[in-house]
Amino acid sequence: MTLIDTESGFTARPDAAHEARRRSVPVVDVVVPVFNEQATLDRSVRRLRAFLADQLPYSFRVTIADNASSDATPVIAVELAAEFDDVRVCQLEQKGRGRALHDVWLDSDSPVLAYMDVDLSTDLHALLPLVAPLVSGHSDIAIGTRLSRGSRVVRGPKREFISRCYNLILRGALAARFSDAQCGFKAIRADAARALLPLVKDTGWFFDTELLVLAERSGLRIHEVPVDWIDDPDSRVDIVATAAADLKGVARLLRGFATGTIPISAVAEQFGAQAAPVPPTSFLRQAVGFIAVGTLSTLAYLALFLALRGGMGPQAANFTALLVTAIGNTAANRRFSFGVRGRAGAARHQFQGLIVFAIGLLLTSGSLAVLHAVCVPPRAVELGVVVAANLLATLVRFVLLRRWVFHPRHLSPSTESEGNR
Repeated sequence: MTLIDTESGFTARPDAAHEARRRSVPVVDVVVPVFNEQATLDRSVRRLRAFLADQLPYSFRVTIADNASSDATPVIAVELAAEFDDVRVCQLEQKGRGRALHDVWLDSDSPVLAYMDVDLSTDLHALLPLVAPLVSGHSDIAIGTRLSRGSRVVRGPKREFISRCYNLILRGALAARFSDAQCGFKAIRADAARALLPLVKDTGWFFDTELLVLAERSGLRIHEVPVDWIDDPDSRVDIVATAAADLKGVARLLRGFATGTIPISAVAEQFGAQAAPVPPTSFLRQAVGFIAVGTLSTLAYLALFLALRGGMGPQAANFTALLVTAIGNTAANRRFSFGVRGRAGAARHQFQGLIVFAIGLLLTSGSLAVLHAVCVPPRAVELGVVVAANLLATLVRFVLLRRWVFHPRHLSPSTESEGNR
């Protein structure tokens, strides 16, 4: 049952501890997704369970969500469940952290659902501040953040840089206001999970981000807790593959919000909240969207250039790869970076985009011509020059798209822009 205080305008949630006692279920269900973690599972679960029993003032359960492990992880998980009444195991036939949380959370009978990484990189003393606002009904989702001033984080500069860039992309492209999307330390009220999880499509690492963006756009309350966090040097996350999947996820959410296929208003109405308005297309959002589209376009361009280079000269390979990716790049930037909707003006934008493409071709082809006039370069040097020239062409392209092709004063009256709605 949801109570709405008409005087304050805030929605009151029922007390989760009282609800759990009434139904004789644990107040908090802490899920630990695992895949081939035979070396750490037993030690981590024992440590987690001992901490919960000693420090958490609510009844709890630890759920080990096994993502189709192929080592001894399932055996260890079953042994732990047999030893402790407050530990259970859920076996999943497919991999994917997002899939595991989706299935286990929807199957849980607890009113508050949490999860943490099996390496316990986050200091467990942040768990009570994480779940307490959800138990009381003050908030709907709680996240640990490594990027606030009160956090203490030990990790390498590369992962720190990637994390901050990723959250910058979220702020620019999706207008996200939460500070840390990917910290493996989160909790959600079960009623909010039941409303949001059917809308979450990702089954991997983007699951967290998608859930948070949907919650924020639906007007739900997100509580942030600064955490102490130590990086796991044995992490097996493929950063490149994860980054590519994340960028695709951002593009999918942008498309869903733009077309109205994500029913955030229905979720907001269910909780007596107000869906967040579509933010204006700011310079930061344009730049971040352009970078995301450009990153994917550059990867596609390099793949085409290398594939074509074996059967044709460098100039022909460069021209063909640029032309193929330029058309898709203009269309993607039109929609996702600059928020232009509708078919009106699309042909003109593509024509102007080809002019911009010609300028980029001049820069990259000119660089190659100068290089081959000076020497006969190795393939690695040739590729390096192409990348450098493309970076310069990308900067010129953004300026021209923003100030010429998609500038608001150049859009026809029948063309709709997100920034002007």
